[in-house]
Amino acid sequence: MLRTTAPTRPRSLDELLDGPLVAKLNQLDITSKKVFQGKVKGERRSKRRGQSVEFADHRQYVVGDDLRRIDWNIFGRLDRLFLKLFMEEEDLSLHIVVDASESMATGEPEKFIFAQKAAAALAYIGLVNMNRVAVTAIGGNEAEDADPGAIPTIRNLRGRRRLSEIGYFLTSLDPVGKLRFDAACKRIALSRQGKGVMVVLSDFFFKEGYDQGLRYLVGRGYDIVLIQVLSPQEVEPPIGGDLRLRDVEDADITEVTISAPLLKRYKANLTAYCDQLRDFCARREMVLLTMQSDTPIETLLLDYLRRRGVLR
Repeated sequence: MLRTTAPTRPRSLDELLDGPLVAKLNQLDITSKKVFQGKVKGERRSKRRGQSVEFADHRQYVVGDDLRRIDWNIFGRLDRLFLKLFMEEEDLSLHIVVDASESMATGEPEKFIFAQKAAAALAYIGLVNMNRVAVTAIGGNEAEDADPGAIPTIRNLRGRRRLSEIGYFLTSLDPVGKLRFDAACKRIALSRQGKGVMVVLSDFFFKEGYDQGLRYLVGRGYDIVLIQVLSPQEVEPPIGGDLRLRDVEDADITEVTISAPLLKRYKANLTAYCDQLRDFCARREMVLLTMQSDTPIETLLLDYLRRRGVLR
């Protein structure tokens, strides 16, 4: 794919999230197939019994229990000791990972703009529901010898007032250079905090493959959601004839003659690649959505992510 020429990327939070979309986001929340226990009390109900203010059940007293939790009203009626149990509230982390390598700076509409807007919308949902939100950019460094662990991250954000930090972070990113996906994922896995949901926005076109990187992310108390972003031109290439192609990330040159049989084989290979990624994810209980960059963000959120149980 050719790099998008002079794309008009969002430069403010208002350009990432328009008014009508925000009104719909206010009705959504991040959810998980698991029940998580965080480091601080949050807004999410847990099945675990704890010490919050909402009553859940009783159980019989046993030696060693906290006497302050005895229900003396029941003792007065039944002459037996019972403890009050309460619903524990838990903290859910939302970690959004955005691919900022140069392959994302392609397509019309540009894939990176789609990733920026999707990340902003998900971060908004997390913040207004008082979840802990982190955003990490992987790639975005032109230096060949750059430290793969030196990846821009903002973390431990909570509450609507932190939205401006999300907007500044996302709009300051520029998709350049190549990405060492496995090294970046290893760094993220080692530094990840809490438990919750991790969303990775990328085209997942890595010469070294995606397998090892995704294996690093699996587990550690996180549900993994992958959003594969493809441009319409990658799905239906509008090209033909003799071409000299250069890889946007590592400058490798390939000369090809685009013909109908070659395009057919390309589409078959793309379908097979996406199917392999989907099978890889299914076997590890990861959610995968393959979206085109011209898909409205509200369609991604309200239809696809809500249908897959990521949002409610």
